[in-house]
Amino acid sequence: MRFGLFGSAEAGADSGRGFRRYIDYAVEAEALGYYSSFLVEHHFTGWSQVSATLQLLNWAAARTTTLRVGSAVMVLPWHNPVLLAEQAATLDVLSQGRLDLGIGKGYRYTEFKGFGIPLDEADARFAEALTILVKAWTAAERFSYRGRFWSFDDIVVEPAPCQQPHPPLWMGAAGEASLRRVAERGGNLLLDQYGSAEAHAARIALFAAEVEQRGRRFDPLHVAVARDLFVAASRGEKEEALRRYRAGQERTLAVSRDPDRRGGSHILRYDGTDTESSMLYGTPDDIADKLGALQRAGIRYVLLNIGGLSRETLRRFARELMPVFADT
Repeated sequence: MRFGLFGSAEAGADSGRGFRRYIDYAVEAEALGYYSSFLVEHHFTGWSQVSATLQLLNWAAARTTTLRVGSAVMVLPWHNPVLLAEQAATLDVLSQGRLDLGIGKGYRYTEFKGFGIPLDEADARFAEALTILVKAWTAAERFSYRGRFWSFDDIVVEPAPCQQPHPPLWMGAAGEASLRRVAERGGNLLLDQYGSAEAHAARIALFAAEVEQRGRRFDPLHVAVARDLFVAASRGEKEEALRRYRAGQERTLAVSRDPDRRGGSHILRYDGTDTESSMLYGTPDDIADKLGALQRAGIRYVLLNIGGLSRETLRRFARELMPVFADT
């Protein structure tokens, strides 16, 4: 199995101490053998979350040499796709081809409200932006584009990305239709941190069949599964970590709900659900059992969300669990 990191950072009250702490954390993760570090994009929370994701990843790439840097995810409906193509290509060039660009349509009601973009337009905006993004990276000459949301006249995107034809695109999906769309678009697959090993096994099987039906070879390392991680020394320490997690989760659910309608974000499906069974919280033996279940389900790439950027958990996982499951 391959292990990377997934999560966020908060700037902190002293103008960026939390961001600098994340960079130091990424440097240590590389030294410990972690393969990648993926960062979220969020806005308007008041929590000082990562909002300029690619800028922070640029700094992480500059401080490391092998660690792949990824977004999980850049929300396409909020971005000018040509500017995003330029910024991502610049990061890819500076990192010498270490960018994994996770993209999505977004889910938090308060963010769409803040940007003045109707949530109902998310799918259409995502599809159009993705078309432009890929064209910007792969067009052999200048091009123009006229669409519903964006228009560009006689442009060329510079620089060209280091990875050809472009950095790997990672997309989240869970339902059958969305899994098929990711395969159709040639993307790598991101699976959420709440789904069971059995549910993810079925999703991977469907995705693999769709990929191969389109004449491509399925690679299990092109599927990543997120999991929340905390290595606990005792039952009490685990329970305290779960309490902190649940408080943070309720905060996230609160900014995801649309007060004017039912349903909405995928994350709301888990509102009121105990997700502890899918979390890697517990002793090393507890965590090893759950990783074994993921491995048996065909999962080969796990992105670990370590709450609070705990150095102790980062180190204990690398020392006690990674050697058991990691690729040789």
